[in-house]
Amino acid sequence: MKKEPVWVLKSVVLAMHEEQLLEHGGQPGLRDDHLLESALARPQQLFSYDDPDLFDLAAAYVQGIVRNHPFLDGNKRTAFLTGYVFLARNGMLLQAPEAEAAQVMLNLASRKIKEEEFAAWLKKNSAKKKSPRGPAGG
Repeated sequence: MKKEPVWVLKSVVLAMHEEQLLEHGGQPGLRDDHLLESALARPQQLFSYDDPDLFDLAAAYVQGIVRNHPFLDGNKRTAFLTGYVFLARNGMLLQAPEAEAAQVMLNLASRKIKEEEFAAWLKKNSAKKKSPRGPAGG
């Protein structure tokens, strides 16, 4: 049986969205709670019925939020951060130049690239996190 990843909680996504609006501006508010729930369920469904890697799952989070557009504003920023946090919570560090990340997100949102291509970009720009406590974490 495969090891279940650490998922990103809805409360964390909502807090990140609020923080992004404070930092970058935009209209606050959730347009549709069900669309957010659906977006957050995508990677878990993928995990249950397929054999994805962490980058496929992170891409599913990002794509779900970008496509469902659950917030009034800040969907792409929140989507990217959700993928970033998911990877970080599962031992990976996304290291990409901000301008490149912004362009890739615009390409994903405008359907110039597919979810699979975005997952490959995440993989190419990520590395295993080095634990400050060593491999055992203790």
